[in-house]
Amino acid sequence: MAEQGGKAPITIKKYANRRLYHTGTSSYVTLEDLALMVRQGEEFVVTDAKTGEDITRSVLTQIIFEQENKGQFLLPIAFLRQLIQFYGDNMQALVPRYLEFSLGQFMAEQQKLRDQFSKSFGAGGFNPGTFAQNPMGAMEEQVRNNMALFQEAMRAFTPFGARTGESDPTRKKDK
Repeated sequence: MAEQGGKAPITIKKYANRRLYHTGTSSYVTLEDLALMVRQGEEFVVTDAKTGEDITRSVLTQIIFEQENKGQFLLPIAFLRQLIQFYGDNMQALVPRYLEFSLGQFMAEQQKLRDQFSKSFGAGGFNPGTFAQNPMGAMEEQVRNNMALFQEAMRAFTPFGARTGESDPTRKKDK
C-alpha cells in the first residue's frame, strides 16, 4: 500500500510489551502520537513485531476507543448500535465503502463550512456585520446538507423501511 505521491507508509511495529516502535525515527511512540500522525495526514502501517501481521485496523480502533474514553465523544450511541447491527448482516460488505464515501463527502462539506467561517471571522478577525446578519446560518445549512446526505445513504441500506424495532431518531414522534 503506497501513500499518495508514491511515498510508502511509515512502519510502526508493536511489541509484546505493547510498545509501539516508529521505524522511520527509530523511537517509541504512543497512541496519542499515532493519532497526531493521522490528523496530519501521515500514512502508517502497524505490524506485530513477532508475526509481521498487519494490525493497523485494531490499533486505529484502539485510538478511537481511547479518545471516546477521554470524554471526547464523537460517535453517538445510536450510531454505535446501528454499526454493531451490521456485523453479520448481509449488508456488512457494503458498510465500509459507504462509511468511507460518506466521511469523504463530509470532509468536503467541512471545508466549505470552514471557508464560510473564514469569511465571517476571517484573517481580519471577527466581522460583526457579517455575523450579525446570520450568526449560525452557515452552520445550520451545512448540518442540514450533511443530514440529508446521511439519511439518503441510510435509505439505501434499508430499502424496505426501517428494520423491526428501529426508529428514525431524526423523525419527531406524533403526540
